Amino acid sequence: MPVETHYRACNLCEAICGLQIKHENGQVLSIIGDAQDPFSRGHICPKAVGLKDIYEDPDRLRRPLKRTAAGWQEIDWETALDEVAAGLRRQRDAYGPHATAWYAGNPSVHNSGTQLAAPGFLRALGSRSLFSASSVDQLPHHFAAWQLYGHPLLLPVPDLDRTDHWLILGGNPLVSNGSLMTAPDVAKRLQAIQARGGKVVVVDPRRSETAAKADAHHFIRPGTDVFLLLAMTQVLFAEQLVNPGRLAEFTDGIVELEAAVAEFTPEHVSPITGIAPDEIRTLARELAAAGRGVIYGRVGVSVQEFGGLCLWLINALNLLTGHLDEPGGYMFATPALDILGKPGIYTKYDRYRSRVRQAPEFMGELPVACLAEEILTPGAGQLRALVTSCGNPVLSTPNGAQLDAALAELDFMVSIDIYLNETTRHAHYILPPATGLETAHYDVSFHALAIRNTSRYSEPLFDKGPEARYDWEIFEGLRQRLEAGESFDAATAPAPENPETKLDLGLRYGAYGRTGLSLEQLRENPHGLDFGALQPRLPAALRTENQRINLAAPLFLEDLQRARHTLAAAPVAAESQLLLISRRELRSNNSWMHNLPRLIKGRNRCTLQMNPADAAARSLTDGQPVRVRSRVGVVELPVEITPILMPGVASMPHGYGHARSGTQLAVAQFHAGVSINDLTDDARLDELTGNAALSAVPVWVEAAG
Repeated sequence: MPVETHYRACNLCEAICGLQIKHENGQVLSIIGDAQDPFSRGHICPKAVGLKDIYEDPDRLRRPLKRTAAGWQEIDWETALDEVAAGLRRQRDAYGPHATAWYAGNPSVHNSGTQLAAPGFLRALGSRSLFSASSVDQLPHHFAAWQLYGHPLLLPVPDLDRTDHWLILGGNPLVSNGSLMTAPDVAKRLQAIQARGGKVVVVDPRRSETAAKADAHHFIRPGTDVFLLLAMTQVLFAEQLVNPGRLAEFTDGIVELEAAVAEFTPEHVSPITGIAPDEIRTLARELAAAGRGVIYGRVGVSVQEFGGLCLWLINALNLLTGHLDEPGGYMFATPALDILGKPGIYTKYDRYRSRVRQAPEFMGELPVACLAEEILTPGAGQLRALVTSCGNPVLSTPNGAQLDAALAELDFMVSIDIYLNETTRHAHYILPPATGLETAHYDVSFHALAIRNTSRYSEPLFDKGPEARYDWEIFEGLRQRLEAGESFDAATAPAPENPETKLDLGLRYGAYGRTGLSLEQLRENPHGLDFGALQPRLPAALRTENQRINLAAPLFLEDLQRARHTLAAAPVAAESQLLLISRRELRSNNSWMHNLPRLIKGRNRCTLQMNPADAAARSLTDGQPVRVRSRVGVVELPVEITPILMPGVASMPHGYGHARSGTQLAVAQFHAGVSINDLTDDARLDELTGNAALSAVPVWVEAAG
């Protein structure tokens, strides 16, 4: 059989780079970037070759597993689905629907089968105890979009290809490949900004890979970005630099915002942020003076105690400088598949609260930082069962050791996952879907966050085989059984609904359907279709009740009082204390890529980075094992002494911690590492949005032993 070529998008991160895959007789021969992809233009990162390794991984589960007294036992699919559905019904009958929880991990949004089929299963499950990785990542972004523009999915992104000034807070897009900003090949796009005479500025406690390539970098004390943003906003008003342009016609609250930020002068916030007043003024003036400029904040500003305020102010700064919804600024994509749903007022906030901590619901979810306590705390409404979908919250949510212990207390647990890992080892059943090269895929979410309007559909490369099930077949099988109850008969049940039907309808009735876009047209264009640069969409795209931007929403103004109290208290870390931040590795994608030898080989990247002055104060030497302690846990790992960390700050990568027993992963022979989330604190939340405050965790560091 001759060598064949297959084209598809990589679904391992948000960049959705196009791939060209050479294969022969069921074997992948090579994976390179698709030079004909109009969006990624041939770019890929090292993770792309991981698709081959995932497909071939001997540790990847291929048949359902049932936990028995004698250990894990493989069972057939019909038995597995029957028994899982029966177990979920028993839990519902005994304790009510809300005693069964759901957790969706990050890979859920990288799989269109899960995205389009899981909602039907959740409706059949009937529980409101829903959790996801969103609340350890991005809820502040959605909260700000909801309050300002009327819908949490109406998210603006930097128009990188046309901007001349890019200010980045708490983001490292050269490593993340963009985050809540689908932007393949950020490195070349950054270079293009500089080549046309533009400027890139990074504000971060760590001189990240992006900061190293930027024109300027400013250290900032972790967790204080809100005060920098407040002061920059104050400077705009004080120096009469506010110029919203046409946005003023449909924006309310500018006067109220001016009054709210008046006290936050650069001199007032400089001591807590560590940034000099003149530097703060320069940041504000340069953004205002840029003809085409944008300020962008990502994980570092989202996972802190004032994440919601940070994202509010980032949107406000773009608006006040006239960069919102303008070329080169902060713009809204026009995706081929509309993810906002029917027009109407969005009301999914504080409709109910978590049982133990009384944390409000947002977007139909409760904060995942509350999950362990909901399992461990006895009483009416206690969580008794859990379904997880392609997530590993033991490693990815705060106080992971506590959650690890909590999962062992559940009456019933089901995991839809391809690995027996630190979380799924607690499950009673593991249902492994076909994955990666075996599946069809459309990037439902990431085309809506793209810096250019594009669309692409990926066909399966390999047949999944008769013993495998697609993720949507698993969800549909469980939905049918939950809805039919004891009367379900697999022999007479209708075939599961293939999500391709929903996708095709969505494309035909979407923004480009009038030009003939359909699933069939995407199949005929395997490199993807380009619909051009982002275009201004306001005010028509607004979903607010009055079709206006609400710049001074009461929820933000009320939460500002919390920031005032923090600034007045002027907290200063003890001399023996450091503030912990996380970092991401280019060859890693959270926790589940660490089982692939070609991505994890080489030096140990699970280290504690520290500034030389902090290391010297503790008599530490480079590479020495150290013990790191927080309120909730202790870990040991090697120290990496480097000036890229500002004094008083320590940094660990997230996603590691594979040393727990009971998993079936080969990762231990490489660098299992330790989990930063054995140190992060489940008690630290952004009270406004419910997002976990994973950044600026106080820790103490000393020599191990």
